[in-house]
Amino acid sequence: MTENLDLTDRRTDSDPLEALYDRAYAAFNDGELQLASTLFAELIEASPPGSHLHYMRGLTHKYLRDWPTSLQHNLLAQQLEDEFNEASAWNAGIAATALGNWSEARRQWARCGINIPEGEGPIERDFGLVSVRLNPWGKGETVFARRIDVVRARLLNVPLPESGHRLFDIVLHDGAPTGERRTRDGTVPVFNALQTLQASDHRTYTAFVRSPSAEAMTELLDMELPGIGYVEDWTASMVTLCLRCSYGIPHADATANAAHEPGAASNDDWKVERNLGIGAQGKAAVERLLANWVAAGPDRHVDGIESREQPGPVPEDGYVWWDDPTES
Repeated sequence: MTENLDLTDRRTDSDPLEALYDRAYAAFNDGELQLASTLFAELIEASPPGSHLHYMRGLTHKYLRDWPTSLQHNLLAQQLEDEFNEASAWNAGIAATALGNWSEARRQWARCGINIPEGEGPIERDFGLVSVRLNPWGKGETVFARRIDVVRARLLNVPLPESGHRLFDIVLHDGAPTGERRTRDGTVPVFNALQTLQASDHRTYTAFVRSPSAEAMTELLDMELPGIGYVEDWTASMVTLCLRCSYGIPHADATANAAHEPGAASNDDWKVERNLGIGAQGKAAVERLLANWVAAGPDRHVDGIESREQPGPVPEDGYVWWDDPTES
């Protein structure tokens, strides 16, 4: 699904209107969404009825995450369209999903030819594994997720605490992929997450441990306990700039302290010091899990457990965050 921003269909014989068109599209393409919305509103008032202007105002308000206005203008665009426009249907479906307007969302997905199970409430179905880019207007951390409907997905990784997201959050994501991510079986598309629709009760805990071997770490990752959602070895799964130091947890290895690196390596390059992300319903469950792991083998240590969740960043006007970063 693509969104056509071609300007060739909007020229008029009126120079002032043409200049207003140019300013509106330029504002949108520069990420100045509030200005773009104002200019598109002026164009709608001054121009003959046209679906593309309502579509562009609906698109602008999608990226502003103003769902009532986005839905309103996408529906107005559809009323004025001479033929089916998949982009306006997708954007209307996204806005309707954000608003919990399930009948409208289902209607839009049906217009797109998407096979949706019958029903009247939220869509609950396995639409496959994807990757979502959290806070695409920020650092853009990507995590794996399971799509439960066309544009809702449940997070399967433990996001960094500064992301404002948690393991098992249900997020709303955009309709067009913006890249791909490798898996063991191939690749999956990456979608921009637009907002959290349902926050998880699994807080993010950061644990700093010393594991003598990869086998001991695997044992920890495979352990199960009530209240524990998922344990992720962040040292292996992501690049961090000395997360241990940022939390004030000293290194056991003085050389690592001096070099600001996350741990000492053995002969096989195994890093004994590990940074873990744990999605859990409470700190007590994390403490029990790690205590069980320490008791199960030698040379296992827990250096610290922290929970420092933060609100995620908010989009800033003037930044185009919705384009595919893999495209030049």
